[in-house]
Amino acid sequence: MPTLRDFLKKKDKLNDGGEKLPKHEPPPPADPNEFQFTFMRSDTHTQEIISPPTFASIESTNPPSVDGGKESRMSSLFKGRPRTASTASKSSAKSNNSEKSKSPPGHKRLSHRLGLRREHSSSNVPDDLPDIQVVGDNEDTTGVESQWEARATRLAKKNEQQRSRPNTPGASMSDLGSFKDMSIKPDVKRSVSSQQADDNIQEAIRLHEAGELETATQMFGRLADPNGENNALSQVLYGLALRHGWGITPDPEAAVKYLSAAASNASDVEELALKAGMKKGGAAKGELVLAIFELGNCFRHGWGVPVDKIAAKQYYETAANLGDTDAMNEVAWCYDNGFGCKKDRFAAAKYYRLAESKGSKTLGNTWIWKDKYNEGNQKK
Repeated sequence: MPTLRDFLKKKDKLNDGGEKLPKHEPPPPADPNEFQFTFMRSDTHTQEIISPPTFASIESTNPPSVDGGKESRMSSLFKGRPRTASTASKSSAKSNNSEKSKSPPGHKRLSHRLGLRREHSSSNVPDDLPDIQVVGDNEDTTGVESQWEARATRLAKKNEQQRSRPNTPGASMSDLGSFKDMSIKPDVKRSVSSQQADDNIQEAIRLHEAGELETATQMFGRLADPNGENNALSQVLYGLALRHGWGITPDPEAAVKYLSAAASNASDVEELALKAGMKKGGAAKGELVLAIFELGNCFRHGWGVPVDKIAAKQYYETAANLGDTDAMNEVAWCYDNGFGCKKDRFAAAKYYRLAESKGSKTLGNTWIWKDKYNEGNQKK
């Protein structure tokens, strides 16, 4: 039975801002004193050393992911569902000429550093989505992070314009004996969890892990109701339940509406936080990042919406730069395969290294540590 505990831990870590991203250093060499195994195949006259696969080609399927000895948050959440391989884009996207503007000394756009170029347009991505501006050589600044969060709010607002708000869940809530009553005035709608809402979410997760999926999903729906508690985290969880059929008839289209509502509600909170000068974001940052990542999955796989490669890549990259390790691996895959963007192994290596530095290692990716993919070695 999939667990949702890691999902909440990731949300809390994102809200806390996480640790400062470390420098990308290659893994340490193997200890010569450690036991090493050599596999050999032999017959009467010859012998041959058998080497493990190197995953030189990853265009047909994605390699498994290892997170510090544990499954990643999403693999544990959707146990039994392999990562779906997507067909690489056949045509490279041509870069658009950016408008020339005066910049202070040492000022560089992140798109120039990574070789990013504006892809063909998508109805799910704002046409005026701003480039990320970097001053000096330090990319791990709170200023850059606030720019990515502003970008996330823009994506959420654009996505909300594309679809209607979800309806109140139709299931009866009268049999939810473990549910703490909430007195919510019709004109008061919360998007950030209260202590009472957090307690109910924890109880719903307990029921989910105990196999009582129908009751757990009803509780998520009660908290997610846009005409009731309007809780952003519950909207993410209820959206996932609708997408994967956890105790409810699968409804991918409704799932997208709830994920969109979660992103929109969280973006309202974060937008106010950014205006108040909170460069690390506000109380709903975790919910915003989780919703953006899950919407990226919807656009990539066509869950409830038509496949949109450009939107998937943009959503993944935004979540990755706000600390989501799963998104780091996914946007790296996009760059490596030209999915929704021009194929760019330099950018792919950057994000794979970033994910590995945060504890999410992908097997067979030793190529990312080649010197030619180090910062400063990118071809202009």
